[in-house]
Amino acid sequence: MSSFALVGNPNTGKTSLFNTLTTSYEYVGNWAGVTVEKKVGDLKNGGGQLVDLPGIYSLHPLSRDESVAAQYLMEESPSALINIVDASQLERNLALSIQLLEYGRPIMLGLNMMDVAESRGIHVDPLKLEELLGVPVIPLVARTGKGSSQILSMLKEAPTAAMPEFKLDYGTAESAIAEIEALLAPIPGLPQHRWVALQLLAQNPVILQALESTLNMNAVKEIVMRGETELQQAGHKTSLADWIRTVRNGYIDKLCTAAMDRSSQKPHNLTERLDAILTHRIFGIPIFLLFLFMLFKVTFDWIGNPLSDVLDGFISGPISSGINNALDMAGASAFTHALIVDGIVAGVGGVLVFIPQIFILFLIISFIEDSGYMARVSLLMDSLMEAVGLNGKAFIPFIIGFGCNVPAVMSARSIEQPKDRLLTTLLIPLMSCSARLPVYALFAGVFFQSHQALVVLSMYVLGIAMALLLCKVFSAYLLKNEASVFIVELPPYRLPQGRSLMRGTWEKGKGFLRKAGTLILGGSVLIWLLSYSGPGGFGVDMDNSFLAKIGGLMAPLLAPLGFGTWQSGSSLLTGFLAKEIVVSTMNIIYHVPNMEGLQGQIALSFTPLQAFSFMAFVLLYTPCLATVGVIRKESSSWRWTAFSIGYAVVLAYLISLIIYQGGRLLGWS
Repeated sequence: MSSFALVGNPNTGKTSLFNTLTTSYEYVGNWAGVTVEKKVGDLKNGGGQLVDLPGIYSLHPLSRDESVAAQYLMEESPSALINIVDASQLERNLALSIQLLEYGRPIMLGLNMMDVAESRGIHVDPLKLEELLGVPVIPLVARTGKGSSQILSMLKEAPTAAMPEFKLDYGTAESAIAEIEALLAPIPGLPQHRWVALQLLAQNPVILQALESTLNMNAVKEIVMRGETELQQAGHKTSLADWIRTVRNGYIDKLCTAAMDRSSQKPHNLTERLDAILTHRIFGIPIFLLFLFMLFKVTFDWIGNPLSDVLDGFISGPISSGINNALDMAGASAFTHALIVDGIVAGVGGVLVFIPQIFILFLIISFIEDSGYMARVSLLMDSLMEAVGLNGKAFIPFIIGFGCNVPAVMSARSIEQPKDRLLTTLLIPLMSCSARLPVYALFAGVFFQSHQALVVLSMYVLGIAMALLLCKVFSAYLLKNEASVFIVELPPYRLPQGRSLMRGTWEKGKGFLRKAGTLILGGSVLIWLLSYSGPGGFGVDMDNSFLAKIGGLMAPLLAPLGFGTWQSGSSLLTGFLAKEIVVSTMNIIYHVPNMEGLQGQIALSFTPLQAFSFMAFVLLYTPCLATVGVIRKESSSWRWTAFSIGYAVVLAYLISLIIYQGGRLLGWS
């Protein structure tokens, strides 16, 4: 089967094009040597598979995820490459295109965002560009699908297409290139030798590492030294790597002069006007907090809660009644009946009623990502993050953590400095993920009904504040960071496409549904069995069950925090599997038919102050099992993994203690 690779800079519409060209896709493990997921899709015309490479600016990597592209080109042999290029940022995008053209495989340039370029008065001539480069250049508007059918038809012919005859003249460096090509000649299975030689001269660490055992590196160093001496003698006071970049940049300038007309270019007025407000030095962060507040108003008060009530009525009404009737007709035993109704339906159903809030949250996060605002938030937070020992780039994984901590930890690999990356990984679990949302929704709906959005916002702000405070402490005493440079691209603001938003929301939300069908289902069965059985056998009273005994061990420790009951202890213990299971456990323990019944039981068991203390504890205590697993994978250290659990439990205890005991001193209840 033919395999094609999609390559391009970040924010060029690569994901939109991938979604348009493929019918379905999946993550098929990780790329070798790095924990970056490998995304492969089936082309719509059945012409093969499309591999989506991470967005990069150059084949010379700055971070672990950027190394994937060079590694792929070195080890694989794709039938063809699709290089997607932003027509409104042509010069910068062509720097990668030149390196791909030198690779020597069939390639086509997808000239995306032609509509954006035209709207800004930038006129790119695809035919002229095609003539100069000698490869197909296809105008695209990836978000609407325009031009994608032409790419699909050309991909069918790509395996038999001629190799591009692209060769830049590097002048004085040509002798060094030829010498390294001669060294590479005996080594089998390499891509085009000229491309490998150029990557070696440019000191690409991925290529150097791939060849260190098969190539005489001392000979390469001697060739580089001779080449640089020749450059000096020719009057070029630069290294070979810089000379190669200079030649490429000169060629790109000539290309753009010939194929692009900027004479009527207009300033990007809308983006500039929005940035003047949204990234304002004083008002930017308050605007971001106001945006979060509105997010929670929509998620809870305006849309989420009414939909959740409808879903709760459906689960506790027709579904529960139907299951009960089916079990009665089948003559199910009392044990089976209790297991399915009191265990599975109560446990899983108690979490599923929060689907509307979770999907609304993911929809808005997808909107933030696709609109271009996400990059602005990281820029806004840069000075604050720098003050505590990180830079603004670390705030992007924090925001992703609002959805789920697992992909947030994985996204930290884009941070270049190892210590910054580890510090970010350790702090991400303090971000309020969607799994905590059912707990917030339950308690805020009971005790803070008229201020739900504000109370939930306070949990998110508390998590961020604790992360920043601990970042300062950890960077000062545990992980003294090296100086790092923060570079972020601010793409123009765009109105996201509905199809892209829906697909992004589904990709985030289906993980929650998958957990409901696996981890939460299994956890609910286990919790029910522990509540149904005890030292006296099966069918015991709940207070005499194994679950009560286990929770009772934790109760004295939790008493100073305001929730020293076995019910709370059991719920928090099972919440280690997944934070949603806290609600599942309570549903099973209190043996209620619907969410209204659970809310009634919670109102009898907690006061508002105890509820707020409990919510803060759920926010800060140990990461869930999946997050612990990915922290271990990313840090490659059981010591740091154990530390991430230990510090979180201690922090949760201290903050809840301060909230409850401080509240009591102030006369709150």
